[in-house]
Amino acid sequence: MTISRTALAAAAAALACTSVWVGRATLRRILGDAVVTAQELWLRPESLKTYVSGFCPWTCAVVLVAVVGGYFVCVLLFTPMDRVRLLGELGYVPDGKVDMKEMSKLVQRRRQTGDVPPVYPNGWFGILESRSVTPGNVRGVSVLGLDLAVFRETEGAVHVVDAYCPHQGANMAVGGRVHGRCLECPFHGWSFDGATGKCSDIPYCDNNSIPSLAKVKSYPVLERNGFVYMWYHAEGIEPSWTPPVIDEIHTGQWTWRGRTEHVVNAHIQEIPENGADVAHLKAVHGACLLSGIDLGRVYDNCWSFSEHLWNAQWTPNSEPDERHIATIHLTHHLTAFGFRVSLFNMKVLARQIGPGIVYLTFETPFGRGAFLQALTPVGPLMQRMVHHIYMERRIPTIIAKFYLYGEATMFERDIMIWNNKRYASKPVLVKSKEDALVAQYRRWYSQFYSEHSPRFTLHKDTLDW
Repeated sequence: MTISRTALAAAAAALACTSVWVGRATLRRILGDAVVTAQELWLRPESLKTYVSGFCPWTCAVVLVAVVGGYFVCVLLFTPMDRVRLLGELGYVPDGKVDMKEMSKLVQRRRQTGDVPPVYPNGWFGILESRSVTPGNVRGVSVLGLDLAVFRETEGAVHVVDAYCPHQGANMAVGGRVHGRCLECPFHGWSFDGATGKCSDIPYCDNNSIPSLAKVKSYPVLERNGFVYMWYHAEGIEPSWTPPVIDEIHTGQWTWRGRTEHVVNAHIQEIPENGADVAHLKAVHGACLLSGIDLGRVYDNCWSFSEHLWNAQWTPNSEPDERHIATIHLTHHLTAFGFRVSLFNMKVLARQIGPGIVYLTFETPFGRGAFLQALTPVGPLMQRMVHHIYMERRIPTIIAKFYLYGEATMFERDIMIWNNKRYASKPVLVKSKEDALVAQYRRWYSQFYSEHSPRFTLHKDTLDW
């Protein structure tokens, strides 16, 4: 039996709280000599078995409930949130004959795709989270129609190269070994420099005889704000801009409090387009957060007395060196029985940076923070969206988790739309400032496509790209 220190800490906290509630003397009368201090539990974990063996069944039950309850309270209050929802877990409505996962497959087969723009725009993409790439290890990633090997050298720098060895095609992300800043192929031991992609060593060949074609493509990469970003451009053009550093995160004023991850069945352009589509806010996000994510039922429940009010404005940046950025000013209010609840007011400044990055800094009555979005194509019409939340150090983690949960719930309502819609290349728009923003957004986003950007075609139920 192995007892983790986390469990011991929870047990100690639970016993401490129980002793405060009923009084230590009373607790000692109930548990007798089995009462131990937090220090004893922490320093002598092996003694826990001895104490427990002397408990009566009811005493064991009380202690067990206290320990389990203490553990879950600690998780709720102090552990960062990690919410993952994959394709088929939400966003579809089962018809009673098949479950949601099967329904997702049926919708993908039957859905009309529409005349979609190129599927992989040019720009920086968050392909991994920094914490998932440890020194000396390699990760395989399939994004943007590419199979990549991502590794961190022992000195800390991250490199991204094509996964397949040019020698005999082995996947270096599977079994590859990291030596310095080089990645060694597991098949024959060829090593490739992560910065240049050139072969630096062949065990059975003199280094002066290494063929010039013995190289893999290496991609521009940078790390900031908790993500590993890779530059992709269909024409092979070098980066013309970089994602900005958020000073409060870099200096540690704001700390990481959790993440969410979703997989969406849609064209990449449609997801950030919601930022400019201000008319959808009331229809999709007006119902109370606690009403859930099923758009067909969000107004048919006991939470109809509460409503979210949104006011948003989307604007593309006009500065020559910031044309890849668009700004959204957003305010939020919550009402209950027609009265505004100021505790949940929120003021948001969102910046879409290129085709797949959004930084949302926000102010609330509890303090300031930021949502960071990394949107990356894992297939022609399949996107992975990762959200991180950072908040001021003084703010309890449970408050940050509440905001992240709220953001995830609203995003999952959008997923129900995205997973089931087709791309409307020629939407029927009305003469209004709301629909005018959608048209303006599409013109702005088109800058991220170029002549050789991969396109999606449908031929007799076969996908070619």
